[in-house]
Amino acid sequence: MISFLYTIIAFVAAISILVVVHEFGHYWVARRMGVKVLRFSLGFGKPLWMRRFGRDQTEWVLAAIPLGGYVKMLDEHEGEVAKQDLPRAFNRQSTPKRVAIVVAGPLFNFLFAILAYTILNMAGVEGMRPVVGKVAENSLAQQAGFRAGDEFITIDDYKVQSWDQRRLYLYEKALDRATVRFTVRDQDGRVHERNLDLSSLSAADVGAGLLERQIGMSPSLPEVSPVIGTLDERGAAAQAGLQVGDRIVAIDGRAVQTWQDMVKEVSARPGESLRLRVDRNGSVQEFSVTPQLVESGGQRLGRIGVGVRLPELPAELLVVVRYTPLAALADGVETTWRMSALTLKMLVKMLKLEVSTQTISGPLTIAQYAGASAQIGLDRFVMFLAVVSISLGVLNLLPIPVLDGGHLLIYLIEGIQRRPLSEAALYWGQQIGIALLVALMALAFYNDFMRLLY
Repeated sequence: MISFLYTIIAFVAAISILVVVHEFGHYWVARRMGVKVLRFSLGFGKPLWMRRFGRDQTEWVLAAIPLGGYVKMLDEHEGEVAKQDLPRAFNRQSTPKRVAIVVAGPLFNFLFAILAYTILNMAGVEGMRPVVGKVAENSLAQQAGFRAGDEFITIDDYKVQSWDQRRLYLYEKALDRATVRFTVRDQDGRVHERNLDLSSLSAADVGAGLLERQIGMSPSLPEVSPVIGTLDERGAAAQAGLQVGDRIVAIDGRAVQTWQDMVKEVSARPGESLRLRVDRNGSVQEFSVTPQLVESGGQRLGRIGVGVRLPELPAELLVVVRYTPLAALADGVETTWRMSALTLKMLVKMLKLEVSTQTISGPLTIAQYAGASAQIGLDRFVMFLAVVSISLGVLNLLPIPVLDGGHLLIYLIEGIQRRPLSEAALYWGQQIGIALLVALMALAFYNDFMRLLY
Protein backbone atom coordinates (compact mmCIF):
# COMPACT_ATOMS: atom_id res chain seq x y z
CA MET A 1 0.00 0.00 0.00
CA ILE A 2 2.83 2.40 0.89
CA SER A 3 4.57 1.57 -2.40
CA PHE A 4 1.33 2.27 -4.31
CA LEU A 5 0.95 5.66 -2.60
CA TYR A 6 4.59 6.48 -3.41
CA THR A 7 3.87 5.67 -7.05
CA ILE A 8 0.74 7.84 -7.26
CA ILE A 9 2.27 10.82 -5.45
CA ALA A 10 5.54 10.62 -7.40
CA PHE A 11 3.71 10.31 -10.73
CA VAL A 12 1.42 13.29 -10.07
CA ALA A 13 4.40 15.34 -8.84
CA ALA A 14 6.47 14.43 -11.91
CA ILE A 15 3.71 15.26 -14.39
CA SER A 16 2.89 18.52 -12.60
CA ILE A 17 6.52 19.68 -12.53
CA LEU A 18 7.16 18.90 -16.19
CA VAL A 19 3.87 20.39 -17.41
CA VAL A 20 4.52 23.60 -15.47
CA VAL A 21 8.03 23.80 -16.96
CA HIS A 22 6.74 23.28 -20.51
CA GLU A 23 3.78 25.63 -20.30
CA PHE A 24 5.74 28.28 -18.44
CA GLY A 25 8.08 28.38 -21.43
CA HIS A 26 5.14 29.28 -23.69
CA TYR A 27 3.79 31.76 -21.14
CA TRP A 28 7.07 33.52 -20.42
CA VAL A 29 8.01 34.06 -24.06
CA ALA A 30 4.45 35.04 -25.03
CA ARG A 31 4.51 37.78 -22.39
CA ARG A 32 7.92 38.96 -23.63
CA MET A 33 6.54 39.12 -27.18
CA GLY A 34 3.60 41.24 -26.07
CA VAL A 35 0.91 38.57 -26.44
CA LYS A 36 -1.95 38.63 -23.93
CA VAL A 37 -2.22 35.39 -21.94
CA LEU A 38 -5.75 34.58 -20.79
CA ARG A 39 -5.18 31.39 -18.78
CA PHE A 40 -2.40 29.19 -17.39
CA SER A 41 -3.90 25.84 -16.40
CA LEU A 42 -2.28 22.90 -14.63
CA GLY A 43 -4.54 19.99 -15.48
CA PHE A 44 -7.70 19.65 -17.55
CA GLY A 45 -11.40 19.63 -16.76
CA LYS A 46 -13.25 21.39 -13.95
CA PRO A 47 -11.19 24.08 -12.17
CA LEU A 48 -10.59 23.22 -8.51
CA TRP A 49 -8.81 26.50 -7.77
CA MET A 50 -8.54 29.72 -9.77
CA ARG A 51 -7.02 33.14 -9.17
CA ARG A 52 -6.40 36.17 -11.42
CA PHE A 53 -3.10 38.04 -11.30
CA GLY A 54 -1.19 40.72 -13.17
CA ARG A 55 -2.00 43.59 -15.49
CA ASP A 56 -3.90 41.30 -17.85
CA GLN A 57 -5.71 39.48 -15.03
CA THR A 58 -4.42 36.13 -16.31
CA GLU A 59 -6.35 33.18 -14.86
CA TRP A 60 -4.14 30.73 -12.95
CA VAL A 61 -6.01 27.43 -12.68
CA LEU A 62 -5.55 24.11 -10.91
CA ALA A 63 -7.90 21.67 -12.67
CA ALA A 64 -9.35 18.28 -11.72
CA ILE A 65 -7.38 16.01 -14.09
CA PRO A 66 -3.63 16.48 -13.39
CA LEU A 67 -2.39 14.81 -16.59
CA GLY A 68 -1.37 17.85 -18.58
CA GLY A 69 -1.96 21.55 -18.88
CA TYR A 70 -2.17 24.44 -21.29
CA VAL A 71 -1.64 28.16 -21.84
CA LYS A 72 -4.53 29.99 -23.52
CA MET A 73 -3.55 33.12 -25.42
CA LEU A 74 -5.68 35.82 -26.98
CA ASP A 75 -6.43 34.61 -30.54
CA GLU A 76 -9.05 35.58 -33.13
CA HIS A 77 -9.38 31.93 -34.16
CA GLU A 78 -10.77 31.11 -30.73
CA GLY A 79 -13.20 33.96 -30.20
CA GLU A 80 -13.94 37.62 -30.71
CA VAL A 81 -11.16 40.01 -29.74
CA ALA A 82 -11.73 43.60 -28.66
CA LYS A 83 -10.38 46.16 -31.13
CA GLN A 84 -7.89 47.62 -28.64
CA ASP A 85 -6.46 44.13 -27.97
CA LEU A 86 -5.98 43.10 -31.61
CA PRO A 87 -2.24 43.98 -31.64
CA ARG A 88 -1.76 41.58 -28.70
CA ALA A 89 -3.54 38.61 -30.32
CA PHE A 90 -1.32 35.60 -31.03
CA ASN A 91 -2.53 35.23 -34.60
CA ARG A 92 -1.58 38.88 -35.36
CA GLN A 93 2.10 38.30 -34.44
CA SER A 94 4.87 37.92 -37.01
CA THR A 95 6.01 34.41 -37.90
CA PRO A 96 9.33 34.71 -35.97
CA LYS A 97 7.42 35.72 -32.82
CA ARG A 98 4.95 32.84 -33.14
CA VAL A 99 7.81 30.41 -33.75
CA ALA A 100 9.60 31.68 -30.64
CA ILE A 101 6.47 31.21 -28.48
CA VAL A 102 5.83 27.69 -29.79
CA VAL A 103 9.47 26.57 -29.51
CA ALA A 104 9.72 27.89 -25.95
CA GLY A 105 7.77 24.97 -24.43
CA PRO A 106 10.08 22.17 -25.64
CA LEU A 107 13.11 24.45 -25.13
CA PHE A 108 12.24 24.87 -21.44
CA ASN A 109 11.99 21.08 -21.15
CA PHE A 110 15.55 20.78 -22.45
CA LEU A 111 16.75 23.61 -20.20
CA PHE A 112 15.15 21.89 -17.21
CA ALA A 113 17.04 18.68 -18.03
CA ILE A 114 20.32 20.60 -18.38
CA LEU A 115 19.73 22.28 -15.02
CA ALA A 116 18.84 18.98 -13.35
CA TYR A 117 21.94 17.20 -14.69
CA THR A 118 24.13 20.18 -13.76
CA ILE A 119 22.90 20.21 -10.15
CA LEU A 120 23.32 16.43 -9.85
CA ASN A 121 26.82 16.60 -11.33
CA MET A 122 27.84 19.29 -8.86
CA ALA A 123 26.31 17.45 -5.89
CA GLY A 124 27.90 14.16 -6.97
CA VAL A 125 26.36 11.04 -8.49
CA GLU A 126 27.04 7.78 -6.66
CA GLY A 127 27.86 4.75 -8.76
CA MET A 128 29.92 1.58 -9.04
CA ARG A 129 33.59 1.52 -9.95
CA PRO A 130 33.96 0.66 -13.66
CA VAL A 131 35.54 -2.72 -12.93
CA VAL A 132 34.58 -5.81 -14.94
CA GLY A 133 33.39 -8.63 -12.73
CA LYS A 134 32.39 -11.23 -15.32
CA VAL A 135 32.81 -11.66 -19.05
CA ALA A 136 30.28 -13.95 -20.76
CA GLU A 137 31.64 -16.78 -22.89
CA ASN A 138 31.59 -16.20 -26.67
CA SER A 139 30.37 -12.64 -26.08
CA LEU A 140 31.45 -9.48 -27.91
CA ALA A 141 33.40 -8.50 -24.80
CA GLN A 142 35.33 -11.77 -24.75
CA GLN A 143 36.11 -11.45 -28.46
CA ALA A 144 37.48 -7.95 -27.77
CA GLY A 145 39.81 -9.36 -25.11
CA PHE A 146 38.15 -8.07 -21.94
CA ARG A 147 39.00 -9.94 -18.74
CA ALA A 148 37.58 -9.99 -15.23
CA GLY A 149 39.30 -7.28 -13.22
CA ASP A 150 39.70 -4.83 -16.12
CA GLU A 151 38.91 -1.29 -15.00
CA PHE A 152 37.72 1.22 -17.61
CA ILE A 153 39.85 4.35 -17.89
CA THR A 154 38.49 5.87 -21.11
CA ILE A 155 36.02 5.07 -23.87
CA ASP A 156 37.10 6.74 -27.13
CA ASP A 157 39.07 9.28 -25.07
CA TYR A 158 36.06 10.05 -22.81
CA LYS A 159 37.08 9.65 -19.17
CA VAL A 160 35.18 6.93 -17.30
CA GLN A 161 34.74 7.14 -13.54
CA SER A 162 31.71 4.88 -12.93
CA TRP A 163 30.11 1.84 -14.54
CA ASP A 164 27.08 3.73 -15.93
CA GLN A 165 28.79 7.00 -16.85
CA ARG A 166 29.12 6.51 -20.64
CA ARG A 167 26.09 4.35 -21.41
CA LEU A 168 24.47 6.95 -23.67
CA TYR A 169 27.65 7.12 -25.74
CA LEU A 170 27.67 3.33 -26.07
CA TYR A 171 24.01 3.37 -27.14
CA GLU A 172 24.88 5.84 -29.91
CA LYS A 173 27.82 3.76 -31.10
CA ALA A 174 25.73 0.58 -31.02
CA LEU A 175 23.09 2.25 -33.23
CA ASP A 176 25.90 3.28 -35.60
CA ARG A 177 27.36 -0.26 -35.42
CA ALA A 178 30.75 1.30 -34.79
CA THR A 179 33.92 0.06 -33.10
CA VAL A 180 34.60 1.58 -29.68
CA ARG A 181 38.09 1.86 -28.21
CA PHE A 182 38.40 1.16 -24.48
CA THR A 183 41.47 1.92 -22.42
CA VAL A 184 41.57 -0.39 -19.39
CA ARG A 185 43.82 -1.19 -16.45
CA ASP A 186 44.06 -4.90 -15.66
CA GLN A 187 44.39 -6.52 -12.24
CA ASP A 188 48.18 -6.22 -12.39
CA GLY A 189 48.06 -2.48 -13.10
CA ARG A 190 48.99 -2.74 -16.78
CA VAL A 191 47.18 -0.48 -19.27
CA HIS A 192 45.69 -2.01 -22.44
CA GLU A 193 43.48 -0.99 -25.34
CA ARG A 194 40.45 -3.12 -26.18
CA ASN A 195 38.59 -2.53 -29.46
CA LEU A 196 34.93 -3.47 -29.08
CA ASP A 197 33.23 -4.18 -32.43
CA LEU A 198 29.49 -3.40 -32.24
CA SER A 199 28.71 -4.03 -35.92
CA SER A 200 26.80 -7.25 -35.17
CA LEU A 201 24.24 -5.50 -32.95
CA SER A 202 20.84 -4.38 -34.16
CA ALA A 203 18.77 -1.38 -33.09
CA ALA A 204 16.57 -3.75 -31.08
CA ASP A 205 19.60 -4.63 -28.92
CA VAL A 206 20.01 -1.05 -27.70
CA GLY A 207 18.55 -0.75 -24.23
CA ALA A 208 19.26 -0.65 -20.52
CA GLY A 209 20.99 -4.03 -20.54
CA LEU A 210 23.21 -3.40 -23.57
CA LEU A 211 26.54 -3.65 -21.73
CA GLU A 212 25.57 -6.66 -19.62
CA ARG A 213 23.45 -8.76 -21.98
CA GLN A 214 24.33 -7.86 -25.57
CA ILE A 215 28.01 -7.00 -25.03
CA GLY A 216 28.56 -9.49 -22.23
CA MET A 217 30.25 -7.58 -19.39
CA SER A 218 28.98 -7.38 -15.82
CA PRO A 219 30.31 -5.10 -13.08
CA SER A 220 32.30 -6.42 -10.16
CA LEU A 221 29.75 -7.10 -7.43
CA PRO A 222 29.60 -9.21 -4.29
CA GLU A 223 27.91 -12.57 -4.80
CA VAL A 224 24.12 -12.16 -4.72
CA SER A 225 22.33 -14.75 -2.60
CA PRO A 226 19.06 -16.31 -3.88
CA VAL A 227 16.94 -14.42 -1.35
CA ILE A 228 13.60 -12.97 -2.47
CA GLY A 229 13.62 -9.19 -2.05
CA THR A 230 10.38 -8.29 -3.85
CA LEU A 231 7.34 -10.32 -4.83
CA ASP A 232 4.75 -9.77 -7.55
CA GLU A 233 1.44 -10.65 -5.91
CA ARG A 234 0.12 -11.99 -9.23
CA GLY A 235 3.26 -13.99 -10.00
CA ALA A 236 3.65 -17.75 -9.79
CA ALA A 237 5.87 -17.55 -6.68
CA ALA A 238 3.34 -15.54 -4.67
CA GLN A 239 0.49 -17.78 -5.78
CA ALA A 240 2.46 -20.81 -4.61
CA GLY A 241 2.97 -19.27 -1.16
CA LEU A 242 6.55 -17.94 -1.27
CA GLN A 243 7.31 -14.81 0.78
CA VAL A 244 9.78 -11.92 0.81
CA GLY A 245 12.88 -13.04 2.71
CA ASP A 246 12.66 -16.67 1.59
CA ARG A 247 16.01 -18.15 0.52
CA ILE A 248 15.81 -20.63 -2.37
CA VAL A 249 18.26 -23.44 -1.60
CA ALA A 250 17.38 -26.02 -4.28
CA ILE A 251 15.31 -26.50 -7.43
CA ASP A 252 14.26 -30.08 -8.26
CA GLY A 253 16.97 -31.36 -5.93
CA ARG A 254 19.77 -29.28 -7.51
CA ALA A 255 21.48 -26.91 -5.09
CA VAL A 256 21.15 -23.17 -5.74
CA GLN A 257 24.11 -21.08 -4.57
CA THR A 258 23.47 -17.68 -6.17
CA TRP A 259 20.61 -15.61 -7.52
CA GLN A 260 21.94 -16.16 -11.02
CA ASP A 261 21.70 -19.94 -10.52
CA MET A 262 18.03 -19.55 -9.69
CA VAL A 263 17.33 -17.22 -12.63
CA LYS A 264 19.07 -19.57 -15.06
CA GLU A 265 17.05 -22.57 -13.90
CA VAL A 266 13.69 -20.77 -13.89
CA SER A 267 14.22 -18.97 -17.20
CA ALA A 268 15.00 -22.21 -19.03
CA ARG A 269 11.80 -23.99 -17.95
CA PRO A 270 8.66 -21.96 -18.69
CA GLY A 271 5.45 -23.89 -18.12
CA GLU A 272 7.15 -26.72 -16.19
CA SER A 273 6.33 -27.49 -12.59
CA LEU A 274 9.41 -26.87 -10.40
CA ARG A 275 9.96 -28.13 -6.86
CA LEU A 276 11.55 -25.31 -4.86
CA ARG A 277 13.17 -25.99 -1.51
CA VAL A 278 13.11 -22.83 0.58
CA ASP A 279 14.74 -21.78 3.84
CA ARG A 280 12.28 -19.60 5.75
CA ASN A 281 13.72 -18.32 9.02
CA GLY A 282 15.64 -21.57 9.53
CA SER A 283 12.73 -23.82 8.59
CA VAL A 284 13.07 -25.71 5.27
CA GLN A 285 9.87 -25.93 3.22
CA GLU A 286 9.00 -27.09 -0.29
CA PHE A 287 6.77 -25.42 -2.87
CA SER A 288 5.58 -26.35 -6.35
CA VAL A 289 5.94 -23.40 -8.74
CA THR A 290 5.24 -23.24 -12.48
CA PRO A 291 7.10 -20.37 -14.25
CA GLN A 292 4.94 -18.21 -16.48
CA LEU A 293 5.92 -17.94 -20.15
CA VAL A 294 7.29 -14.54 -21.17
CA GLU A 295 8.69 -13.55 -24.56
CA SER A 296 11.68 -11.20 -24.38
CA GLY A 297 13.98 -10.30 -27.25
CA GLY A 298 12.61 -13.18 -29.32
CA GLN A 299 13.26 -15.71 -26.53
CA ARG A 300 10.72 -17.74 -24.55
CA LEU A 301 11.60 -17.41 -20.87
CA GLY A 302 10.17 -18.50 -17.56
CA ARG A 303 9.27 -15.97 -14.83
CA ILE A 304 7.94 -16.56 -11.31
CA GLY A 305 7.53 -12.92 -10.26
CA VAL A 306 10.35 -12.44 -7.76
CA GLY A 307 12.97 -9.70 -7.40
CA VAL A 308 16.43 -9.87 -5.92
CA ARG A 309 17.46 -8.57 -2.50
CA LEU A 310 20.60 -6.64 -3.37
CA PRO A 311 23.42 -6.71 -0.83
CA GLU A 312 25.15 -3.58 0.41
CA LEU A 313 28.05 -2.68 -1.85
CA PRO A 314 31.45 -2.53 -0.12
CA ALA A 315 33.03 0.91 0.05
CA GLU A 316 35.87 -0.06 -2.31
CA LEU A 317 33.36 -0.67 -5.13
CA LEU A 318 31.58 2.67 -4.72
CA VAL A 319 32.54 5.97 -6.34
CA VAL A 320 31.04 9.46 -6.36
CA VAL A 321 31.39 11.31 -9.67
CA ARG A 322 31.45 15.05 -8.99
CA TYR A 323 32.18 17.98 -11.35
CA THR A 324 33.16 21.63 -11.00
CA PRO A 325 30.29 24.04 -11.91
CA LEU A 326 31.48 24.67 -15.49
CA ALA A 327 32.25 21.00 -16.13
CA ALA A 328 28.89 20.05 -14.59
CA LEU A 329 27.09 22.41 -16.97
CA ALA A 330 29.04 21.14 -19.99
CA ASP A 331 28.21 17.54 -19.09
CA GLY A 332 24.55 18.49 -18.55
CA VAL A 333 24.36 20.03 -22.02
CA GLU A 334 26.11 17.04 -23.59
CA THR A 335 23.91 14.49 -21.81
CA THR A 336 20.73 16.34 -22.80
CA TRP A 337 21.90 16.54 -26.41
CA ARG A 338 22.83 12.85 -26.56
CA MET A 339 19.57 11.78 -24.94
CA SER A 340 17.53 13.92 -27.35
CA ALA A 341 19.40 12.57 -30.39
CA LEU A 342 19.06 8.99 -29.15
CA THR A 343 15.31 9.40 -28.58
CA LEU A 344 14.86 10.77 -32.10
CA LYS A 345 16.99 8.00 -33.64
CA MET A 346 14.96 5.32 -31.86
CA LEU A 347 11.70 6.87 -33.11
CA VAL A 348 13.00 6.85 -36.68
CA LYS A 349 14.12 3.22 -36.38
CA MET A 350 10.73 2.35 -34.93
CA LEU A 351 9.06 3.80 -38.03
CA LYS A 352 11.45 1.68 -40.12
CA LEU A 353 10.32 -1.36 -38.07
CA GLU A 354 13.89 -1.90 -36.85
CA VAL A 355 12.79 -1.44 -33.22
CA SER A 356 9.69 -2.99 -31.66
CA THR A 357 6.81 -0.66 -30.77
CA GLN A 358 6.71 -2.52 -27.45
CA THR A 359 9.39 -0.09 -26.24
CA ILE A 360 6.78 2.71 -26.16
CA SER A 361 5.68 3.31 -22.59
CA GLY A 362 2.48 4.90 -21.32
CA PRO A 363 1.35 6.53 -18.07
CA LEU A 364 1.30 3.27 -16.10
CA THR A 365 4.94 2.43 -16.83
CA ILE A 366 5.99 6.05 -16.26
CA ALA A 367 4.15 5.99 -12.92
CA GLN A 368 5.98 2.81 -11.89
CA TYR A 369 9.36 4.35 -12.73
CA ALA A 370 8.40 7.57 -10.93
CA GLY A 371 7.50 5.65 -7.77
CA ALA A 372 10.57 3.42 -7.91
CA SER A 373 12.97 6.33 -8.45
CA ALA A 374 11.35 8.39 -5.67
CA GLN A 375 11.76 5.51 -3.21
CA ILE A 376 15.46 5.18 -4.08
CA GLY A 377 16.19 8.82 -3.39
CA LEU A 378 15.74 12.43 -4.47
CA ASP A 379 18.74 12.30 -6.83
CA ARG A 380 17.27 9.36 -8.77
CA PHE A 381 13.87 11.07 -8.95
CA VAL A 382 15.47 14.23 -10.35
CA MET A 383 17.36 12.11 -12.89
CA PHE A 384 14.05 10.45 -13.86
CA LEU A 385 12.47 13.90 -14.30
CA ALA A 386 15.33 14.95 -16.58
CA VAL A 387 14.90 11.91 -18.82
CA VAL A 388 11.12 12.34 -19.11
CA SER A 389 11.51 16.09 -19.69
CA ILE A 390 13.80 15.38 -22.65
CA SER A 391 11.33 12.84 -24.05
CA LEU A 392 8.52 15.39 -23.67
CA GLY A 393 10.57 18.02 -25.47
CA VAL A 394 11.40 15.70 -28.38
CA LEU A 395 7.82 14.41 -28.65
CA ASN A 396 6.40 17.94 -28.80
CA LEU A 397 8.75 18.89 -31.63
CA LEU A 398 7.52 16.08 -33.88
CA PRO A 399 5.78 17.49 -37.00
CA ILE A 400 2.34 16.24 -35.94
CA PRO A 401 -0.60 18.68 -36.05
CA VAL A 402 -1.83 19.77 -32.57
CA LEU A 403 1.73 19.35 -31.19
CA ASP A 404 4.22 22.22 -31.09
CA GLY A 405 6.12 20.67 -33.98
CA GLY A 406 2.89 20.61 -36.00
CA HIS A 407 2.44 24.34 -35.51
CA LEU A 408 6.02 24.91 -36.63
CA LEU A 409 5.33 22.83 -39.75
CA ILE A 410 2.30 24.99 -40.52
CA TYR A 411 4.35 28.17 -40.16
CA LEU A 412 6.99 26.69 -42.50
CA ILE A 413 4.38 25.84 -45.15
CA GLU A 414 2.80 29.27 -44.85
CA GLY A 415 6.23 30.88 -45.19
CA ILE A 416 6.95 28.89 -48.38
CA GLN A 417 3.59 29.54 -50.05
CA ARG A 418 3.45 33.14 -48.69
CA ARG A 419 -0.18 32.85 -47.54
CA PRO A 420 -2.05 31.27 -44.62
CA LEU A 421 -3.33 27.72 -44.88
CA SER A 422 -7.02 27.36 -45.60
CA GLU A 423 -9.48 26.62 -42.79
CA ALA A 424 -10.16 23.22 -44.39
CA ALA A 425 -6.46 22.32 -44.41
CA LEU A 426 -6.09 23.37 -40.77
CA TYR A 427 -9.19 21.39 -39.80
CA TRP A 428 -8.09 18.16 -41.49
CA GLY A 429 -4.55 18.57 -40.20
CA GLN A 430 -5.92 18.86 -36.67
CA GLN A 431 -8.10 15.77 -37.11
CA ILE A 432 -5.16 13.75 -38.45
CA GLY A 433 -3.00 14.94 -35.56
CA ILE A 434 -5.61 13.95 -32.99
CA ALA A 435 -6.03 10.54 -34.64
CA LEU A 436 -2.26 9.93 -34.56
CA LEU A 437 -2.03 10.94 -30.89
CA VAL A 438 -5.00 8.73 -29.94
CA ALA A 439 -3.38 5.80 -31.76
CA LEU A 440 -0.07 6.45 -30.03
CA MET A 441 -1.73 6.65 -26.60
CA ALA A 442 -3.71 3.47 -27.31
CA LEU A 443 -0.48 1.66 -28.20
CA ALA A 444 1.22 3.00 -25.06
CA PHE A 445 -1.67 1.86 -22.83
CA TYR A 446 -1.70 -1.54 -24.56
CA ASN A 447 2.02 -1.99 -23.89
CA ASP A 448 1.50 -0.94 -20.26
CA PHE A 449 -1.27 -3.47 -19.71
CA MET A 450 0.69 -6.25 -21.44
CA ARG A 451 3.64 -5.56 -19.09
CA LEU A 452 1.30 -5.74 -16.11
CA LEU A 453 -0.23 -9.02 -17.30
CA TYR A 454 3.05 -10.70 -18.23
